[in-house]
Amino acid sequence: MDLVHLPREKEDVNLILEVPRSRRSTPEDLLALRVRSGDANALPEPAPGDPAPLVPLRELVRLEQTTIDKSIYHKNLMPVTYVIGDVAGIVESPVYAIFKMNAALRQLDLTRFGAAQPELKILNASQPFTDHEPALKWDGEWHITIEVFRDLGLAFAAVLVLIYVLMVGWFRSFLTPLIVMVAIPFSLVGILPAHGALNAFFTATSMIGFMAGAGIVVRNSIILVDFIEQRLAEGMPLADAVVDAGAVRFRPMLLTAMAVVVGAGVILFDPIFQGLAISLMAGEVASLLISRMAVPVLYFMAYAKR
Repeated sequence: MDLVHLPREKEDVNLILEVPRSRRSTPEDLLALRVRSGDANALPEPAPGDPAPLVPLRELVRLEQTTIDKSIYHKNLMPVTYVIGDVAGIVESPVYAIFKMNAALRQLDLTRFGAAQPELKILNASQPFTDHEPALKWDGEWHITIEVFRDLGLAFAAVLVLIYVLMVGWFRSFLTPLIVMVAIPFSLVGILPAHGALNAFFTATSMIGFMAGAGIVVRNSIILVDFIEQRLAEGMPLADAVVDAGAVRFRPMLLTAMAVVVGAGVILFDPIFQGLAISLMAGEVASLLISRMAVPVLYFMAYAKR
């Protein structure tokens, strides 16, 4: 049955009839539907048991097949053509797929297509300057990724400058803060292999974890350098002071690393914040083992002649 006849009420009632999907998949299915023709309110009430006067929809409408004009897209008043795609499968990050496609695109000879230069101009964070030459602009998630890492990198550089200025005022030296901050890159020794071992991508949250761990690394280095200077103020030789600092201050540094590892382990298997946890845990462990030896040795090499 196509339609169900309902008796008229005193007030108008709006009814919505949804045809099953199997009967509206093609235009022919829709044209075969039977509907009431004319003004439904002007038709007399059918007698009980008589079917309602229905006619096929093909007798009331005319079907025309036409071709819709293609949309012409513009961006910044320049004509563009969008090629939309997504990354799926084993490699979920668009970085690796885009790098491979860039390598293949650079092998194209654009002079065959009317360009003056043989190499395709590939842009990431900026728009093409002119439309006289073909160019490729990676947009979407890749554009957002570049902006996120660029902004995080600039913010991290500004933070490092501020940390250096603060330590220059505290230690009253321009060399000692450099010795303290040299331990920051040591955390990458643990972060990058840990991402590879867990088959995880270095994401924006990984970058945030690296930046957050840098503060802990600087704190551990300050503990070592401050303890060395305390021992030097007490009259201990420099060689004995750096060895004593690495041995005595290792316990508080180890407790700090264990607290970070336990706290970050809660989000280790989270699909979004996994990179943050890996960076905090692996970076802290690596910097603990390396900075404990590197910072005292560098301090000794810098001030041994004084």
